[in-house]
Amino acid sequence: MADEAEEDVRERLKAALWFAVGKMVDEETLRRNRNVTPQFIGALTEMVWAQIENVALDLESFSRHAGRTTITTDDVLLLARRNQDLHTIIRDFVDKQKATKAKGKSKR
Repeated sequence: MADEAEEDVRERLKAALWFAVGKMVDEETLRRNRNVTPQFIGALTEMVWAQIENVALDLESFSRHAGRTTITTDDVLLLARRNQDLHTIIRDFVDKQKATKAKGKSKR
């Protein structure tokens, strides 16, 4: 029964991803005056799903290797280490969030 529930959640997530990808593709096709097939949207969704699964496995592995059960921003930064631009964007965002959080705590 648990496997059935997991599969149901997986299918719902995949359907939501398909919808989101389809929406983004529709917006781009309208903006660029192009057409795409439903097969293209399906293939793109499958590719994005596979990438999400790989990222999730990597993040879990980094966290487990560090002896934690929770994924942290350090794990995300480690994942982005080979893409310097992405790493910089994430690092700046994290630093900004930490500064905002510290500022809020100092007001109390």
